[in-house]
Amino acid sequence: MTVTIADAVEALETAYPPALAEPWDAVGLVCGDPAEPVSRILVCVDPVESTVDEALELDCELIVAHHPLLLRGVHGVPADTPKGGLVHRMVRGGLALFCAHTNADAADPGVSDALAAALRLTVVAPLNPGPDGRTGIGRLASLPQPEPFAAFVARVAAALPATAAGVRAAGDPDRPIKTVAVSGGAGDGYLDVVLAAGVDAYVTADLRHHPASEHLAKPGAPALVDVAHWASEWPWCEQAAGILRASIGGNVDIHVSTRRTDPWTIGVVPQGTGRDHA
Repeated sequence: MTVTIADAVEALETAYPPALAEPWDAVGLVCGDPAEPVSRILVCVDPVESTVDEALELDCELIVAHHPLLLRGVHGVPADTPKGGLVHRMVRGGLALFCAHTNADAADPGVSDALAAALRLTVVAPLNPGPDGRTGIGRLASLPQPEPFAAFVARVAAALPATAAGVRAAGDPDRPIKTVAVSGGAGDGYLDVVLAAGVDAYVTADLRHHPASEHLAKPGAPALVDVAHWASEWPWCEQAAGILRASIGGNVDIHVSTRRTDPWTIGVVPQGTGRDHA
């Protein structure tokens, strides 16, 4: 049986309904002919030069990415611009692109479920529920047994792919951690929601100095674990690949990208500066 791009899109949009996407988002098929056959698919976080390279090297006909390529409105895609150049490379190479962004964040299961599973947490409920009470951004979860915060941070670092920036954490190393909130991607916009949830720790990405500092100063504030944006969403790739395998995998090879597309390439921890700035 011939499988088409449209078949893959149908499977993905059933799992990640476009109606769940935020109004500002850009999800769905970016380029490619829905009627074209597909035999190989690459799933990745970022549609960038290296993942397009990887897809073409694997002779894929479709990239499934989490982040949109053309999030903001454009009036053209000339080949001499970075994103326009990618579009032209994909079209010339017979490579379609499909993006599932905030609809994959909010879906059940979605991006944060994949993050929680990677950390071996049991999901209890959405962190910020949608109108149906089941979907929504982030997840509330729990550990099988309480463990010290330092051990929990080590759990996070061991579970996610390595990045130059590594894993940062803020909190008492001995604090017992049992209940956890997770939100794949940039999550400091949910710090007040996390505080109200009363969890012991919050795992997310892209935490900023002032919001984190102000959060930690509040009574009962959860400890914070800050990971790389790309690393927090990479577990979703296997989730999306599993959806495709279950729907069309008997006739299509599904690959998860092995290329790190986190933009940071160097991380340095100063040693022996001789100064205490505390």
